[in-house]
Amino acid sequence: MEYDQYVELGLNGEAPLKLILCGNVENKNDCNVGVVAVVYATTDKKLAEEKMKALINNKENSDKYYMVYSVPLNTDLTTLDHYPSIEITKEDLL
Repeated sequence: MEYDQYVELGLNGEAPLKLILCGNVENKNDCNVGVVAVVYATTDKKLAEEKMKALINNKENSDKYYMVYSVPLNTDLTTLDHYPSIEITKEDLL
């Protein structure tokens, strides 16, 4: 599946909360560190779509990876088949 298809899945999911996560590698004290952060939360699909486009199209964010998830409320997310996360591999940190 392509990146755009994953974004569409996240935006069009049935769960009401849309979370946008950002993953990137930062250099801290001469050591690369993988960071994943929630950068936006909304129950408005249109706002989530607009924010994703703005983040992805911002040239200052070219070294960052963004993903959107539809998240159910009042749920232990670790019980879901797939919960909001971004994988950062050891190779990403080199």
